[in-house]
Amino acid sequence: MLCPAAFSAAWCVNPHRHSVCKSTIAEAVAAASPGDTIHVARGIYREDVVILKPLSLIGEGRYTTIIDATGKPNGIFINGIGASPNAGVTDVTISGFTVENANFEGILAASTDGVTIASNFVTNNNLSLSSGKCPGIPDFETNEGMDCGEGIHLMGAAHSVVAKNIVERNAGGILITDETGPNHDNLITGNIVEWNGYACGITMASHPAAVLAHPVGGMNFGVFHNTVSQNRSGFNGLSSGGGAGAGVFAPGPGAQAYGNVIIDNTLVGNGLPGVAMHNHASVPGAPPITFRDNSVIGNHIRGNGADTEDAATAGPTGINIYSVVPVTGIVIANNVIEDEAIDVSFKSAATGTNPAPQLQAHLNTFERHAIGISNLGGATVDGTLNWWGCPSGPGKHGCASATTGVLFTPWLTTPPDWER
Repeated sequence: MLCPAAFSAAWCVNPHRHSVCKSTIAEAVAAASPGDTIHVARGIYREDVVILKPLSLIGEGRYTTIIDATGKPNGIFINGIGASPNAGVTDVTISGFTVENANFEGILAASTDGVTIASNFVTNNNLSLSSGKCPGIPDFETNEGMDCGEGIHLMGAAHSVVAKNIVERNAGGILITDETGPNHDNLITGNIVEWNGYACGITMASHPAAVLAHPVGGMNFGVFHNTVSQNRSGFNGLSSGGGAGAGVFAPGPGAQAYGNVIIDNTLVGNGLPGVAMHNHASVPGAPPITFRDNSVIGNHIRGNGADTEDAATAGPTGINIYSVVPVTGIVIANNVIEDEAIDVSFKSAATGTNPAPQLQAHLNTFERHAIGISNLGGATVDGTLNWWGCPSGPGKHGCASATTGVLFTPWLTTPPDWER
């Protein structure tokens, strides 16, 4: 028996309509069949490109193929929201573009699976802020009035990759949220995320569900099992004082943020701490909060700011974990933290009488004279096997210190092998 073969076509876009090429990206997207590839020549395309089917959109070069979305909501919108036929768009690749000047996101992927966003330059998007609001942002984007969705936004996405992009001078950098569905098993790697003035560099945040009702009323879909790896996130949030290098947030009732990993990143000079994990509200009788098992491993953290408002720290801080509900299963390991007044700050309600430590912090390198671990809540911290800046251990002359509620014996008497 002979089976029919499946073929994909290649399309081209050229603003001068050379040969058989389309003159706009939108024309090529409309003409393409699922699985096709669209090659876009260098030039300036003043469009808001909406993608409703699987395809590859490849620019000639990220500095020469420019989507200028001035006055438009987005530069590129991969839209899997809504009823069939475009519910849950899969297998889209976006590569080789500058995306700039959109009112909201430069690149938005909503209700998608298997998306790749790679080797783009995303800049000067979501800057239409007005008195702390984002006028005209769609109803399905909840909790985003302060940053208009940021440069690149994965919303309700799964099994997707955001890699080797330069994301700079937007209101915020890269945002991972769950308004339209669960956001999970994504990889954010090798990006340079800098000088985004009003929010974090890389944010994983559980937001209230919108447009698609959650099967359990009041529950968020959840942000879980995502990996943020080998990125450089620096100098974010300086215009507002409100941006961490990387963050995990379960802000209120029903929020779910768990099992995420921040590993092997460089987090420097941000307005808030290098890493921030926050929960701010718990309401009796409201849906429970899931905020657990997030890890911060092998990062270089340097010269960031203090946290503010209810999660305030007493000075510049490397990692701040703050929650009004018990946060458990947190691992902080193998990080090098420099030029901070407080290397690790932890404040959480305890899980019960004589509970096991809720934070495991090991094999980290703390700087001399800093507070290595500051425990501000009722929980216990296992801070054994860290290097406190000198062989004598925490609190000794010339060493970093630890507050009460931190277990620190035994400590390392030499720096970790990988640090020497």
